[in-house]
Amino acid sequence: MRGERRSIHARAFRRASMLICVVMLLPLLVFWAQDAPSVATAWNVTLVLPRKLVAGQPATLAAFGVDGKLAPGVSVDLGGVQRVQTDKTGRAYFITPPARNILIVKAAGNSAAALVDPTPPANEAQTAAAAVRSAISVAPFVSIRDAFTICGPGLRGDADVNYVKINGEPSLVVAASPFCVSVLPGEKSSPGPAKISVESAGTAWTAATTLVSLEFEAPNPPLVPEKKSSLVVRARGSEQRLRIIVSNETPGVLRFLRGDAEELVTSGGAANFASLKIEALRSGDYSFHARLVPAPDAESARRFLEAAAPLAEKDLQPQIRNLAKRLAHSPRDRERVQAELSQIISQTIAGDFRTLLEAGRNSL
Repeated sequence: MRGERRSIHARAFRRASMLICVVMLLPLLVFWAQDAPSVATAWNVTLVLPRKLVAGQPATLAAFGVDGKLAPGVSVDLGGVQRVQTDKTGRAYFITPPARNILIVKAAGNSAAALVDPTPPANEAQTAAAAVRSAISVAPFVSIRDAFTICGPGLRGDADVNYVKINGEPSLVVAASPFCVSVLPGEKSSPGPAKISVESAGTAWTAATTLVSLEFEAPNPPLVPEKKSSLVVRARGSEQRLRIIVSNETPGVLRFLRGDAEELVTSGGAANFASLKIEALRSGDYSFHARLVPAPDAESARRFLEAAAPLAEKDLQPQIRNLAKRLAHSPRDRERVQAELSQIISQTIAGDFRTLLEAGRNSL
């Protein structure tokens, strides 16, 4: 999903509104009514996969266009084995290729990766599901405008047979597997405490979380080319300190002084904000996006790095394997590993190797 797009003018930023918000997604009915992709959605997409897949089992993925809407008619390559096309809802159903521990999907020059677990024996799967049948997991804080993950036993890979409600309002399941689903809050969702209910194949679960809305204030002072300014992000819905990442989506027009993706911690309290320094480079449209940092998952990061190592140049392979070993033996070293990965990624061209490195870094 994308951030708000605005313009920098030669004289000054025109304050049409004092509050710049990340674009709200259109009502879910609009997603279902689309018949054909626009040029923007077809040729610049973000792919969403469930966090984990099961070899040989059904799954659902989603494609979002540059406009933040689900994109129908997008052809997606599934690890070079098969291709699927997103339907009118912007999603595609598929069977996870067997005998793999990683799946990389590609569309319109972009890619995404997910871990693949082997299919458990029937008796083992039934025992595990029965032991934790009442449990699903969800992060304590989730964005009101981005898809978030719910994991637990008894889910289904067909997104349409998993029913999720937030505070009683239906939400759209955009991606799914037998282990996890990715859910987009409905248009009526509001910031604050939320009760989540999930029903799949006759089994029901509940969980609690907090919906957070990340909103931008107009840069102060107004943006003028070659001048520095400050950008403020406010977190509505919680007074807790939150880790967020703000991404610059138009680096040719706008510059963040500490890199195009900056991790920040909000202040907490009633105001609950974070700020960063920016500079306008020239006149033109610009956009940015803020998201919550997910809880670190060192084990998933290790698996992505182990899959990436054979794809690296020979002189780089030992370093990648060493990073994976550090995560296995010292998970608390994740911040240093993340920093090293960022350095490697900055010098790596697009491809499967970079996709796996980014998946590993994002897991931390």
